[in-house]
Amino acid sequence: MEGSSLYQTYSRANLEFVRGEGVWLETSDGRRFLDCAAGIAVNSLGHSHPGLVKALKDQADKLWHVSNVYAIEGQEAFARKLAQATFADRVFCTNSGAEALECAIKTARRYFYAKGEPERIDIITFEGAFHGRTLATIAAGGQEKYLEGFGPKAPGFIQVPFGDHEALLAAIGDTTAGLLIEPIQGEGGIRPVPTEYLRELRRLCDDKGILLILDEVQTGVGRTGKLFAHEWAGITPDIMAVAKGIGGGFPLGACLATEEAASGMKPGTHGTTYGGNPLAMAVGNAVLDVVLADGFLDSVQKKGLLLKQKLAAVVDGHPAIFEEIRGKGLMLGLKCRVTNTELLSHFREAGVLAVGAGDNVLRIMPPLTITEAEIEEAVSRIDQAATAMEAGLERGAAE
Repeated sequence: MEGSSLYQTYSRANLEFVRGEGVWLETSDGRRFLDCAAGIAVNSLGHSHPGLVKALKDQADKLWHVSNVYAIEGQEAFARKLAQATFADRVFCTNSGAEALECAIKTARRYFYAKGEPERIDIITFEGAFHGRTLATIAAGGQEKYLEGFGPKAPGFIQVPFGDHEALLAAIGDTTAGLLIEPIQGEGGIRPVPTEYLRELRRLCDDKGILLILDEVQTGVGRTGKLFAHEWAGITPDIMAVAKGIGGGFPLGACLATEEAASGMKPGTHGTTYGGNPLAMAVGNAVLDVVLADGFLDSVQKKGLLLKQKLAAVVDGHPAIFEEIRGKGLMLGLKCRVTNTELLSHFREAGVLAVGAGDNVLRIMPPLTITEAEIEEAVSRIDQAATAMEAGLERGAAE
């Protein structure tokens, strides 16, 4: 941005929003957009959700920050809710997904250190993964475009091809601490891990005595219609990283672990200044109260199926534009035959927001609170964008 004092690390869209309500965002000049990006799966309950606004305002009048030198009641409540709803016994609060992954990696390595096996530091990951932007998490993801220019790749991470079980077996050795995988690759192009393969990974970790670590930063907190995506496979991890939707737009993440997996994390082994402060906990608890309420996740499943069916019809109606639809719940991806960034510009002209991903995919991830009527409107606008793109292609061919 010309004249900006900001780091020039983002290729920003020429859009600036000043207010939002539910699934809608509005610019300063009054243009309204239906938000099917949700801040990259962050605004789980939409914009300006009254419960979240009230929780934040009420807490702001009381106490913002004290640090983790002191007890924070909201953290205890937050951890208790997550432990009761998941496999986890222990919860560490962070500010972001990358920090949650850092905690997960440290937890896995420390577990083996405490067991007298300090050589077990290697985390096996899968090509196409995205685990964050810190030096450790770009090494975990292993993608060259994120590693380039930042010096030697942090040691202790081994990538294997996505879905190549023989390569995975060959990579496991005496220094392996665990496997780290997203149940659905988000940045990688909404690529689901088959249910039976997740079960096989759980069996493999049990057989080899290593830890299964799940990155549910994007897939979690109801996004697929279950609280966490691994529940569809009927398995549980040893360690899990969570963020994005759990704060509903407030910076918040968490690392969840079993008592056994977290056993090496003693006082002084890890910490954070801001993580789990009273403001974050007020919002996080409010998000969980909504998502865990009776019927909420059932409604996400129902709406996810409706959206996928309607988008499938759009894909069928525009074979020159789309190849297929992927994903589960309200975490869907449109695999494009045209350049996804070009199509995204048509989306925006039609007043609907999406977000790009790898493998030439556009992600469709609206707030979990989207209504059926708003789904109809979103699909209509996506169809309109595809029609406009087709017309442009036809004009180009004629010329």
